Amino acid sequence: MITKTMSTPKVKHIAIAGNIGAGKTTLCTQLGKNFGWDVHYESADNNPYLSDFYVDMQRWSFNLQVYFLNSRYQQILKILDGDKTVIQDRTIYEDAYIFAPNLHDMGLMPSRDFQNYFELFKTMSSQIQPPDLLIYLKASIPTLVSHIQARGRDYEGNMSLDYLKRLNERYDNWIDTYKEGRLLVISVDDLDFKNKAEDLGKVVDLVRAELHGLF
Repeated sequence: MITKTMSTPKVKHIAIAGNIGAGKTTLCTQLGKNFGWDVHYESADNNPYLSDFYVDMQRWSFNLQVYFLNSRYQQILKILDGDKTVIQDRTIYEDAYIFAPNLHDMGLMPSRDFQNYFELFKTMSSQIQPPDLLIYLKASIPTLVSHIQARGRDYEGNMSLDYLKRLNERYDNWIDTYKEGRLLVISVDDLDFKNKAEDLGKVVDLVRAELHGLF
């Protein structure tokens, strides 16, 4: 008699979501090292539109969002096609449900551009699957501002508090209705996982506990 054992699907895709300055890139790096995961970073430093966008948001909003959409779509295709576990810095959903509609509502992206963009997102998202685990870093405006100032990127110097506040509200609304997969929300206001090993350990324990539910 031959007994077949069912193999457990491998966790391939972890993603970190959060507002600008929440600590996504830092935590991606740390969790990647801790769990032995590959890291796919957001393409910010080599983004050809980002600095222009912060100078003239209305002119460059559509170009920027399409660039991010394409970049993250390509990342997800590589993750799903590969055999390694990957942690991704920001998700394709944030582009479509937070940044693009926020720009549209602020009058910084024309309606026809937004509709074109969102139809493109729907086509792309129908070809992929959501991450096995989404980690949302929830941060207050003072925390975001502190992190943004500390890293000192010139192109972020023109960012307004109102812009960050609008994004935070959209993030909270999106997370409240997120049903695509397993979700872990971590409040980062009282955590310093960049500089304090104890705080990083707390986050690692939370992630490990959540991952156990996936096996």
